[in-house]
Amino acid sequence: MSRESPSILLLAGEPSGDQHAAAVARALKTRWPDCTLVGTGGERMAAEGVELIADLRDLAVMGFVEVLSRLPFFWRLERHVARRIESGEFDLVLPVDYPGFNLRITERSHAAGVPVLYYIAPQVWAWKAGRTARLSRAADRVAVILPFEEEIFRREGGRAEFVGHPLLDRDDALPSRTEFCLSSDLDPDREILALFPGSRSQEIRRHFAPFVGAAGILKSKHPGLQVVLARAPSLQVEIPEDSGVAAVDDARALLAHARAAIVKSGTSTLEAALAGTPFVVAYRTHPWTYRLARRLVRVDHVALANLVAEERVVPELLQDEVTPEALANAVEPMLGDTEEREHVLRGLGRIRERLGGPGAAGRVAALAQEVLGARGGDRSALASRS
Repeated sequence: MSRESPSILLLAGEPSGDQHAAAVARALKTRWPDCTLVGTGGERMAAEGVELIADLRDLAVMGFVEVLSRLPFFWRLERHVARRIESGEFDLVLPVDYPGFNLRITERSHAAGVPVLYYIAPQVWAWKAGRTARLSRAADRVAVILPFEEEIFRREGGRAEFVGHPLLDRDDALPSRTEFCLSSDLDPDREILALFPGSRSQEIRRHFAPFVGAAGILKSKHPGLQVVLARAPSLQVEIPEDSGVAAVDDARALLAHARAAIVKSGTSTLEAALAGTPFVVAYRTHPWTYRLARRLVRVDHVALANLVAEERVVPELLQDEVTPEALANAVEPMLGDTEEREHVLRGLGRIRERLGGPGAAGRVAALAQEVLGARGGDRSALASRS
């Protein structure tokens, strides 16, 4: 199918993917104001004009074991999406992260002859090296957001391009420390320990108790310390009244004004690095999922921040190591003016340098135009080359 304004399928399956896909949708609309955008995702994508065929509430499931109960839903959705791709409805398929489902759709799109631009390559290189080769074969282009990924995919024959990290595109103004604290019923003159237990219900269940327990230990040693939890907007978290823990929705401002943080593994570790806030990484999952992951994972670090740095800049505590006592011991040096804190701050600076510059969504839209032009699906791109 060829048209002046293309029809593009955008596929995201979790809150971060919804945010980044929404930015790409906005950039695509800048290039093609009348383009048709259909996809899976959440409110942010919908606000940018994407017609949603599946919602985040059904899609945001993680872990080998946790996915099993949702398999019938994913099978039905995959068949529905594949039929629409095979019908010729779309000029381009643009998956955003979300391994498993999006990898299968990528291969089905390739088989149907529909070009694929994969944005935010899933970290298949970490635990299933064979999938890196599969994605490299099936996707026309792979837009990666971590600098070391470009070479990983190119070694497998993939056309990969580092587009910079989308977190660098956030231009919303941060409130001052005084503004943030007063609006959150906090004391601007007291230090803040930030807690980031996660944005999914199963993450909250596994991280909340040890994170709050660690905060309690630290407050007993540092009576003036304020403990503040980053509350995911989509989740209701009940905080015991006697815990001394406050909750805020503005996670970015919380990181910017915190002295230190306890952060679950994931994109939040890069957000903390960009904020320049020393932190400890923790992660717990289902015991069977963890056993499987230990057999499959092929990288030296779990935290994205440490992977970008190519060294252990911040401490990592996993599974049974995630106890209140261990977390408190790891965080405490970061609350004072210590050499350990300075070492972490220097490492965070190196991470920020390696993540590139702003403009990731615009670069992805430019790649989309290249792919469509190469396939003859974008008349404006072809005209500009003639």
